[in-house]
Amino acid sequence: MARSVFRFLSRPSDTIELASEQHLLRLPRFSDYRQWYALRSESRRFLEPWEPSWRSDELSEASFRARVVRNEQEYASGQAVPLLLFSRQEQVLYGGLTIGYLRRGAAQCCMIGYWMGERHAGQGHMYSALNLAIPHIFTALQLHRIEAACIPDNLRSIRLLEKAGFQREGYLREYLKINGEWRDHVMYSLLAEDRRP
Repeated sequence: MARSVFRFLSRPSDTIELASEQHLLRLPRFSDYRQWYALRSESRRFLEPWEPSWRSDELSEASFRARVVRNEQEYASGQAVPLLLFSRQEQVLYGGLTIGYLRRGAAQCCMIGYWMGERHAGQGHMYSALNLAIPHIFTALQLHRIEAACIPDNLRSIRLLEKAGFQREGYLREYLKINGEWRDHVMYSLLAEDRRP
């Protein structure tokens, strides 16, 4: 397996790209709608158990365009870095990863969340995406701590976090409303010092 190379591509301040030889993370664009719609539509039953309830207009182009604008605003204001994950050569959409809830001051921390299209799941793509995002969080964003919460029976997500070096910290009762129900979550974290050689 080829070693993943972290690279922050220098661009104008309104965009960001994190790339390895095989993967690309970047901000969503209006032109991504068709791929996003197709992947989310075909993966709906796969994704719904782990996400907030989908609105009736969830997959509409207007909703997607509003999402892109909101993502740009969140990125520009330093609140979040919402990214889509693509194959670097073919530009095939695999899923998404969001660096959110950025907290400065004494906390210097963020929360990550992610989703993967069903046909791309279990192939190591999100692990590669984490290996692009984590160095960016600790170096470019200069944060100290990354948090991730997942539903206890989401074993695939738990394995992914543990493989990436996250440590289990605790159990959060009815932490988030997922698919219409308040669900317990397990909290994981990764510290900057955990990644140092």
